[in-house]
Order: sequence, then C-alpha cells, then structure tokens
Amino acid sequence: MQTPLEVINLSKVFDNKDAVKNISFKINQNEIIGILGPNGCGKTTTIGMILGLLKPTKGKVLVKGMEVENERVNLLEYLNFISPYIELPKKLTVKQNLEVYARLYDVKNIKSKIDYLIDKLRLNEIINKITGELSSGQKNRVSLAKSIINDPVVLLLDEPTASLDPETGDFVRSFIEEYQRERGTSILLASHNMSEVERLCSSVFMMNKGVIIDQGKPKELIKKHGRKNMEEVFLKLTREKL
Repeated sequence: MQTPLEVINLSKVFDNKDAVKNISFKINQNEIIGILGPNGCGKTTTIGMILGLLKPTKGKVLVKGMEVENERVNLLEYLNFISPYIELPKKLTVKQNLEVYARLYDVKNIKSKIDYLIDKLRLNEIINKITGELSSGQKNRVSLAKSIINDPVVLLLDEPTASLDPETGDFVRSFIEEYQRERGTSILLASHNMSEVERLCSSVFMMNKGVIIDQGKPKELIKKHGRKNMEEVFLKLTREKL
C-alpha cells in the first residue's frame, strides 16, 4: 500500500531567504500528525507545496506515491484542505458553495453527499443562507464541509478551530475525531492550540525558521523536555536559538 503522504527533502526559497529548509516526514493511513511552530516558521509554505500551490525549490511531495508537482490534476481527488486565510465565495449560498466544490472535485451523487454533510456538521439552518452573512463559527463548519466533500485521502487542516468559541471548537474537534475513525483519513494538522494537538495528534513535528527542530509523540516530547504540557514544550523550543 502506498504511503498517503510523504515529504522528501523539501525546501522553498523566497528572495534568497529559506522559508523551508530540507524537511522530510510522512503520514500513514489513519494517522493525524501535527505540524507546529510560531508564525513565519514555514508551516503554511509547507502546506502550499503539499497542495501543489507552490513549486518546491528542492525536494518533492508524494501523495499515494505520485509526485504532486507532476500530477496535480490527477491528485486533486485525493487532497483537500481548510484554512482560516481562504474564504469561500461570499455571494453564494452554503448549498451553492458545496455544489460548486462537489463538481470541481467530481463528486458522485452530490445530493446524498451534501445531505450527509448537513446532518454531520449541523448545517440545516444555514444551508440556504448567503455564505458571506454567516458568523465565523458557521463559516468554519461550511469550510470543514467543503474540505471533506470529496472524502480526501489526505486532509490538510490549517488552524481548523481558530477564533472559535469553546463549544464550537470542541464540536469541530469531536467531528474530526469521528470522521477520521470512520474514513481512515490521513490528516496533517497545523494548530496553535496545544490542547487540541495533544487530543488529536498521534505525533507532531516542531518547526522553527524553516527547519524541523524536534518531533515525536506529544507525551514523549513533554517528558523529554521536562514540561507539563505541549504548550510549555512549544514555548521552550520556539524560544531556543537555532
């Protein structure tokens, strides 16, 4: 069986500055891996290269054994993502947005897929509302629906609970757990919420200034660095000089 996602010696240079420096990792089936680090550490650049939106300076990204740079169109059905920095078309209704993305991803039986998402993500009351008029929590659930509309093999979650209230954040995390158990999806989670990372991730890797500075299971990293939780580990590692 091909590894769902493998990143090999990946680097990206912008204006002679290394945004990502020779990183490697992989995600197996039915695994959630966390990618952690301060703003500007290279997380979003890495995600952009995995999605094929950015061309690597060096290295490669493999999805199911195929190189993303060469097979972007063919790999579209296997990938999807959510990011707080990218909004869905604001003038379309929620239902229209989901229908558009379902067609873009060549989803079969669109109606039953949207009905499933309405039920699982509590979209019934907002399904016919204009997306731009929704609250941040409602938009988040719609974006999450969009991110799994094609049942991706690899799901990239860039701060999926950013700016959410505690109840909505917990709902989203519970949904991710349930969905991943049901589908066996391979998930890369970028988050600044360390309790979320401890809850969801089987292992994590820490980035700073474009390089991976440490990696392992959350409990192992907490013990290794003599800290009480992942937040303390995060602060320790990101404050150390490289």
